[in-house]
Amino acid sequence: MIRPIIHYGFHLLVPLGIALLLYPKTWKKTYLILIGAMLIDLDHLLAEDIFDPNRCSIGFHVLHSTYAIIGYFILLIPKKTRIFGIALLWHIGTDQLDCWMM
Repeated sequence: MIRPIIHYGFHLLVPLGIALLLYPKTWKKTYLILIGAMLIDLDHLLAEDIFDPNRCSIGFHVLHSTYAIIGYFILLIPKKTRIFGIALLWHIGTDQLDCWMM
């Protein structure tokens, strides 16, 4: 019961805090970008079971792979793409936390 609350809280509420704290002047746009990182979950559509609550996404889905994660780190380097890197890595971190809670 607590695992989904933590998981979706970290996907939806913590990004709001990040946006308000780190980007107060553009928090609405930043929050939309942070929430938009959930689009990487579209890779679940490629799996046999689209949703399996007992499967760790990290390393299983293509946009949750090591290669993708390296790409997300690279997005941190240019200032223009940094918020996208932060958003995607926050998503990955949240999913990793979910894996540890299994």
